[in-house]
Amino acid sequence: MGRLGPTEIILILVVIILLFGAKKLPDMARSLGKSARILKSEAKAMKSDDQQSAPADPPHAGTQEPAPRTIQAAPGDVTSARPVTEPSDTTKR
Repeated sequence: MGRLGPTEIILILVVIILLFGAKKLPDMARSLGKSARILKSEAKAMKSDDQQSAPADPPHAGTQEPAPRTIQAAPGDVTSARPVTEPSDTTKR
């Protein structure tokens, strides 16, 4: 495999423009950028969750009440997060 020179790169770009059309290329690039931003923010959120969720001491069973879980409306959007009320078993046997 040889190196790509300027002629080969120009030829590849012309073929791409002919295949997809000049009008679709900006939309495709915009979508790719948006996807990359979402992926990056999710990876950062997962790293911060891992660091926060690793407690120094394991919690004692039954002594602490779990913190309410939250649902996020969109990836990385913390302004619209709301607590989730989970059903509890109220029936007595």
